[in-house]
Amino acid sequence: MLGTLNGALEVRGITLAPDAIAASATGVNELVNNMVRLTSIQVRYRLTIPAGTREAVDRALSRHQEKCPTATSLAAAVAISWTADITEQGAA
Repeated sequence: MLGTLNGALEVRGITLAPDAIAASATGVNELVNNMVRLTSIQVRYRLTIPAGTREAVDRALSRHQEKCPTATSLAAAVAISWTADITEQGAA
């Protein structure tokens, strides 16, 4: 999903340095019918964005999961959610 988000930002003219975009993911395994299954993934993004780009970043975030091949492949079996911690450069 990080690659898809980065691509969505670049399409909008927002190129982030490698240290300005990161993600961590946590998976939840549960016992389902006596079998351990991955049931959910929570992705947490950390973005440092240029001043004045928040609206475009929010649009990219709102659409990136539905455009991600991995997320759409897993969607029927695994609940995927995300949050984003966003810092805008130059913001007080």
